[in-house]
Amino acid sequence: MPRTPSSPLLLAGLLVGAAVAHTVAPKQFDATVPRSLPGSPRRWTYASAVVELALAAGVAHPRTRRVAARATAAFFVGVFPANVKLAVDARRRSPAVRAAALARLPLQVPLVLWARKVGRAATTDLTT
Repeated sequence: MPRTPSSPLLLAGLLVGAAVAHTVAPKQFDATVPRSLPGSPRRWTYASAVVELALAAGVAHPRTRRVAARATAAFFVGVFPANVKLAVDARRRSPAVRAAALARLPLQVPLVLWARKVGRAATTDLTT
């Protein structure tokens, strides 16, 4: 399969990269967990990494790609509040940190659209 910008393998790679980042440097992700969620932020950070790995595996495999890509789009929507929290918390930080936090917000849109595109392009033929 060619690796085009809409490639499911690139999307899977992005998810694996995010999962690795969540496990290697969890502290920075802990800070984005909304306080309204029950349990410890670290637990949510690690749970996010597990979900990202499962989604990556699903997107990478042709038989599960359609469902996994749709779930990935939903996941990207679901983690949006963490990016909002990051932007709100950045109000008291340097202008560069504030700009980076605000820039993350609109980046969720292309990620959701990418996952939806991968899901729509997935074959329904289960013989592959």
